[in-house]
Amino acid sequence: MRDRFGPGECVVGLDVGGTGMKGALLDRDLRPLFVARRPTPRGDGPDVVVSEIAAALTSLAKEAADQDLTVRGAGVVVPGIVDEDTARAVWSGNIGWRDLPLAELLESDTGLAVTLGHDVRAGGCAESELGAARGAKDVLFVAIGTGVSAAVICDGRPVVAGGFAGELGHLVVEPGGSLCVCGVQGCLETVATASAIASSYTARTGRTVKGASDVTTLLGEGDAEAQRIWDRATDALATSLVMATTLLGPELIVLGGGLAEAGDLLLEPVRTRLEERFTFQRRPGVVRAALGDAAGCLGAGLYAWRAVYDAPGTQPAESVEATVCPL
Repeated sequence: MRDRFGPGECVVGLDVGGTGMKGALLDRDLRPLFVARRPTPRGDGPDVVVSEIAAALTSLAKEAADQDLTVRGAGVVVPGIVDEDTARAVWSGNIGWRDLPLAELLESDTGLAVTLGHDVRAGGCAESELGAARGAKDVLFVAIGTGVSAAVICDGRPVVAGGFAGELGHLVVEPGGSLCVCGVQGCLETVATASAIASSYTARTGRTVKGASDVTTLLGEGDAEAQRIWDRATDALATSLVMATTLLGPELIVLGGGLAEAGDLLLEPVRTRLEERFTFQRRPGVVRAALGDAAGCLGAGLYAWRAVYDAPGTQPAESVEATVCPL
């Protein structure tokens, strides 16, 4: 019942990534009323990260008060294994926490009602409702950033599996390859993340590059080593997507995260390699995410508003019909 909430109502959406946090005050149509960013201090340990998340929420709530806005709740999405039913951050190789009652801790520190979710699953839900996958029922949303993870949408519903669904980055694509943070050798994350691409180029050439964007620049200059490393990464990504498509049968694959900023440099070789390898499988479209790095934050806001509508005395959560402004 949308008119139950006035123009001064909002939620806090906070997307906690491996390197940075993106937060926003979002109205009922998920339009940003205020946006803030801050680094994720993962090098200082998981306890410091939790404190920084609480500080980010508190700061956003203060901004809402300064703007005479009423905060109805907060959505916080984080990487790793997230059990959304128990609101626990079960595991994160990049941040370091294990079996943490994160929503409870944040509620105690901030006084806000907090809905906890997985960052990529939230991004996939946002892309399905508002972005590149709008109207599709069977979707694989893949975010390639600090790590690689996927949101699986089947028959219009996200597959959660206690928080364990979607760990695409830990499919082994190079048996006996480099050691992954999960403890296994040759995972996709050791080959196809932005940091893996950059470190591989530096190791092979002795020339330091800051990230995958530097490697794509070198691609445009005809650098042969950059081409070999890029081909290795896109081939590994395609290998994992063939596995996922064979198992799940998506009609659409949406590629997001920092590496997707390469556009057709990423999309075209992945499409080509998929077409070469498919036989009987459903052939999904492969597109770039429409919401960019705003997807996780918007998904967090979507979770928060759904929690508001699921609260006693309100109607069940409804789909958002939103015109999303860039964050």
